[in-house]
This record gives sequence, C-alpha cells and structure tokens, in this order.
Amino acid sequence: MKLKRMGVDLAKQVFQIHGVDSHEQMICRKQLKRSQMQDFFR
Repeated sequence: MKLKRMGVDLAKQVFQIHGVDSHEQMICRKQLKRSQMQDFFR
C-alpha cells in the first residue's frame, strides 16, 4: 500500500499523524512528540 494523503494535527507537545491510501483506508496513525517529528519524516 502506498500513502496517498497525510494529515497532521498540530498541538504544543503532541502531534497526531493520520495517513490513508488511494482507497481512503487508514494505513498510518501515530502520536508523536515534537522531538520525534523530524525523524518520522526522514
């Protein structure tokens, strides 16, 4: 499955990441701290 769209809910300390494929099926849901964001997107 390939990631088609990703949403990021921004907050002060925690970010919610939500990704869907071309069929709009959820393939990624994560809760990350601010310090983890850069490593996640590398």
